Amino acid sequence: MEASLKLFEQYGFHGVTVNQIVDAAGISKGGFYHHFTSKDELLFVIHDIFITYVLERASKANEQNLPAKERLRLIIKDFVSVFDIYKAHLTVFYQESIYLKTEHEEIVRKKRNEFKTIIQDVIEEGVITGDFRSDLSVEITTMAILGMVNWTYKWYQRNGEKRIEEIADIYTDLILHAVSENENIRMGEGTS
Repeated sequence: MEASLKLFEQYGFHGVTVNQIVDAAGISKGGFYHHFTSKDELLFVIHDIFITYVLERASKANEQNLPAKERLRLIIKDFVSVFDIYKAHLTVFYQESIYLKTEHEEIVRKKRNEFKTIIQDVIEEGVITGDFRSDLSVEITTMAILGMVNWTYKWYQRNGEKRIEEIADIYTDLILHAVSENENIRMGEGTS
C-alpha cells in the first residue's frame, strides 16, 4: 500500500505497473495478488480505507446523546483529521478517482452519500431544535461543509504553520458560528 501510494503520487495511476509496485515494496507478484485482485482494486482500497474511517467516526459521533451542535463539532474534527492520517491516500484518490471501475465507484459513492446524509441529518436536527439558524438551506450548508473540508487535501502540509488539530478547530469555529442561531451578524445585517 505504502509503495503504491508513493508511486501513484509521483507517476499517476496509469504511469505505474504492478511490477513497479512489487519491486518498490520488496514483495513478489504473488504477494501482491494475494492481497489485491488487480491494480484497480488497490485504487479502490486506497479510497475505501479513509472513507470507511470517516464514516465510522461520523456514525459514532452521531450516535452520542449530544446536541446537534456538539455532534457536528465532533464530525468535523474527525473529518479534518483524516487529511493528516490518510494524506497520501486522499491525494492519490483525488488525482486518480476517475480510474475507479464502475462497481468500485458505486461502493465509494454509497459511502460518501452515507457520510453526507449524517451531516445533513445533524444540520436538519439542529434547525428543528433551534440550535441552528432556521433560514439555513440544509443541502447547501452540507455541501459547503464538504467542499470546504475536502479541499484541505490540496494545501495541508504536515510541517505547515498549523497542526491538523488547530486547523480542525478553525473549521469548527467557522462552521458553527455560521450555522448557529445565537449569532449577532447575519447575511445582510452588518454592523456599522
